[in-house]
Amino acid sequence: MAGRRVAVFPSAAELGPVLAHLVASRAEKAISSNARFTLGLSGGSLVSMLSKELLRLPDLDCSKWVVGFCDERVVPFDDPESTYGLYKNHLFTKINIPESGILAINPSLPVNECAEDYTCKLKEAFPNDGIPKFDMLLLGMGPDGHTCSLFPDHLLLEETRKIVAPISDSPKPPPQRVTMTFPVVNAASCVVFVSTGGSKAPVLKDVLEGGKGPVFPAARVLPTDGELFWLIDEPAAASLTIQVERPGSGAKL
Repeated sequence: MAGRRVAVFPSAAELGPVLAHLVASRAEKAISSNARFTLGLSGGSLVSMLSKELLRLPDLDCSKWVVGFCDERVVPFDDPESTYGLYKNHLFTKINIPESGILAINPSLPVNECAEDYTCKLKEAFPNDGIPKFDMLLLGMGPDGHTCSLFPDHLLLEETRKIVAPISDSPKPPPQRVTMTFPVVNAASCVVFVSTGGSKAPVLKDVLEGGKGPVFPAARVLPTDGELFWLIDEPAAASLTIQVERPGSGAKL
């Protein structure tokens, strides 16, 4: 791992623009090297934050972006639980990303077939990689320490062969989902966690400082040779005792 950086912002309002600039800078770097930028998205509060802040960037060019999803709920795209549906409404229709650059699940398939179909789409998008190596993954973390749809004490935490796995017993609704597995997450060149709100403070302390209890799924995200960022707000950082960065307004990481 190239190193972990923990940056604390007064609130989500200050965090958002820094996240957008980080995405844009990594996109520029990837496109200059590989003629494309591969990005994995997560849902939740990230949708509104990222959509709002990316659209504020001047001259944002997404024509060479390839976007996938770190996990997805197996529901129709017009369901409010669909992460793809939310990004389509808030972001994709407002930027110049080609339709071929969006890797979405087929929600009409049963969950196991849906995971297999999405696996094929990732393999087509990353034809030379045994394990897809995204330029950047954006992750969130639940108050239970889960990330993607990798939940505490679940068998999927030990999955090493599949790059995408189905889950039909998610402890958080909806129950049927597909998720990237740890081999894909930890192969990324850059992983960015965004965690805000006081409800995350207790588990965030365990994840970042090493608790005495079980290792939370989010703590197992350790990119093999990539960067790891934790962008958090003051309420989420309330219990931390480790040294953190406190970038000023308008900072770039």
